Amino acid sequence: RKAPKPVTETASLPFAVVLGTAQDGGIPHAGCQKPCCERVRSEPSQARLPACLGLVDPRSQQRWLLDCTPEFPRQLDRLNQITSDFVEIGSGLIYESGPGKDKRFDLEPSHQPGAPRIRRLNSPVDHHREYWDFASEGPFVEIAEDLLGPDVKFHHSKLNFKWGDGGEEVKWHQDIQFWPHTNYEVLTLGVYLDDVDPTMAPMGIIPGSHNGPLFDLYDESDTWTGNISENDLTLLELDSAEYLSGPAGTVTVHNCRCVHGSAPNLSSRSRPLFLCAYSAAHALPITDLTRGGKYSETIVRGKAARWAKFDSRPVLLPPDWSKTRHKSIFEHQQKEN
Repeated sequence: RKAPKPVTETASLPFAVVLGTAQDGGIPHAGCQKPCCERVRSEPSQARLPACLGLVDPRSQQRWLLDCTPEFPRQLDRLNQITSDFVEIGSGLIYESGPGKDKRFDLEPSHQPGAPRIRRLNSPVDHHREYWDFASEGPFVEIAEDLLGPDVKFHHSKLNFKWGDGGEEVKWHQDIQFWPHTNYEVLTLGVYLDDVDPTMAPMGIIPGSHNGPLFDLYDESDTWTGNISENDLTLLELDSAEYLSGPAGTVTVHNCRCVHGSAPNLSSRSRPLFLCAYSAAHALPITDLTRGGKYSETIVRGKAARWAKFDSRPVLLPPDWSKTRHKSIFEHQQKEN
């Protein structure tokens, strides 16, 4: 897939990314009963993926994988199988907007059995162990460690489907206002479970926007909208957006301050994107949005922080979800009751 466009002269130089560091089949090795592997089985956060090195040449926009781990294709196949099972479950549901709805799913209002319109599987890691295995042991963790440092926490997950034949627009927004932390060393990694081409409304990201302002997601009447206002959009170079298409297995990553969104999916195919958010261990959540999540705030690499880190830049607070029913970004942006 294409590498990101260089933003500085230094950024245009070739570089390497370590995706795995363990010999042969990773740690723990299959069948190994030595203390080194037994310890990792009891402490999964210490697992290591098989050795794999990625080389990136920003000038030619080419990438190569050396000694690529054999696990990734198998993991991707399993995620697709499990996701198909959940799609079958969701396809049989009736759309409900009240407290009686199946909280695993976010459905479009036009959804009905036999004609499904599934927007999201909420917190998939809570509903099947293999989603968690991928989130806690797969390449996501290696990338998160490379970008966030040696001590990494898992925050939450979701699986967005962007249903075919009109899957809803996701308006331009930033993530961190939905789940603020004490600092901005927070990011989201995604993997496309199917091939995604430009006609399928891939996620678009404004390069460098994570270094710009944090926008207010309330409107003039102090109602939370979940998107950047039309007035504030004039401050952004929307024409510079990079749209992240690619074959199944393509991994996306964006910082929590990065402006991103996607158009309606007018193609006939859905584009399932499994997303996981991670933070540096010293970045603490300010709200209790993910409280009760089975794995929220689990250390997936390194160790827990003894000191919290506070960024001097302020962060917008969302509504108090403990006093109002939490709604998805889709429900807020589409102004659903």
